[in-house]
Formats: sequence, structure tokens, C-alpha cells
Amino acid sequence: MENSLESNYNFENHWNNAYQKTPVDKLGWYEKESTPSLELITLCNLPKNAQIFNAGAGASILIAQLLKEGYSNLVVNDISSSALVELKNNLVNHKTSHVQYIVDDLTNPSELLKLKNIDLWHDRAVLHFFTTQQQQNSYFNLLKKIIKPNGYVILAEFNLEGAKKCSGLDVFNYNEKMLHERLGEDFELLKSFNYTYTQPSGGLREYVYTLFQRKNKD
Repeated sequence: MENSLESNYNFENHWNNAYQKTPVDKLGWYEKESTPSLELITLCNLPKNAQIFNAGAGASILIAQLLKEGYSNLVVNDISSSALVELKNNLVNHKTSHVQYIVDDLTNPSELLKLKNIDLWHDRAVLHFFTTQQQQNSYFNLLKKIIKPNGYVILAEFNLEGAKKCSGLDVFNYNEKMLHERLGEDFELLKSFNYTYTQPSGGLREYVYTLFQRKNKD
């Protein structure tokens, strides 16, 4: 396996292969319920038509849960077109007109740059795969470009005690202070907690969940 630190590593092929070769419910990040994320989203008290951006969503069950809760303006992104095909297949019983799908690279965005006035950015287990300064800068530059004043950010990544690799790739571990430093003083930390996730295989993965709000400078 190539090291994710290599700037020319093909993440698109990597994640397409993962979703093509492994059933979704056997993937190492699969959740039956996205309980921690939903708890933080509830704290935001967003209107049902709020624009919610799901970064690197894959085939996450969270999208179906948000639709069930009545949210009607979901933007779903992944670098893997195969992942989004799986997600669409999982949403056949839902009103998919409420979901916009964007295949794009968070570290080298094109279509994502057209987004604006996002009410909530949600990322579970995506940012920690970006191990170079360039990748991380691109990610946070995009986030800050499209999140509106008073908008919310949920970042859930492997914490400092967590695994150092996932899916054969190196990861960059975080705590809430490190995430806050990357977002900057324009964002306020509202809540954070550590969470132990149990993989389908029975393995344990240690996460830090954080909820931030962008300050309104008007």
C-alpha cells in the first residue's frame, strides 16, 4: 500500500476500491446509527431547510437519519463515486430530491467551491486522512469559504490515543485544541467529547467529537 503522505497518492481509486470490494456494513467505519453526530446536530437547533454539508460522507447512514428527521437541504460529498452510488441505493425509500450529490476532492476542490452559505459542515473520519500541511490547508480554506456566519462545524476524527492507520493509510490524530487552532479564533468551541466506536469486526476506534460555531462579525 502506498503511503498517504505521498502527494500523488490516488485517494479516488483507493476509496472506489474500498466500496467496490467490501460490503458497506463490513467497512471499518460503518455505523448502524450515527448517534454522536445526531446529538451534536440537535444541539445546533437548525431549521429543517438548513443547508447541511456532509464532507466525505461515503455511504453514511446519517443521511437517511437526517431525511427521516425532516431535513430537506442536504449536500453530500465524497471523492468516491462508488461510495455515492451505494448511498443513493440506500436512500431509495427516501425523498432524494432533498439530497445534492457532489463528487469532488476536499483537498483540491472544484465543484465544492461553488457552494456558499452552508449552515452546518459535518465531517466524521475524513479530515484525519489528510496528513500533509497542503491537504489540511486546502480542507480548512474550503470550510472557511463556504460556512456562513453563525454556521456550525462538526469534526469527528481519531483522537490522540486513537489508531495511527485506517484502511491501510496513515492518519493525523487530533484533540479538540488542535482542531480549534486549525479553525482559528473566528470559531467558538461549543462542545467536545471522546467517543469509542466499535467496528463491525469488533475492533475499537477512539474518536474526538467537536462542535464549533462561526462567530458573526457583523
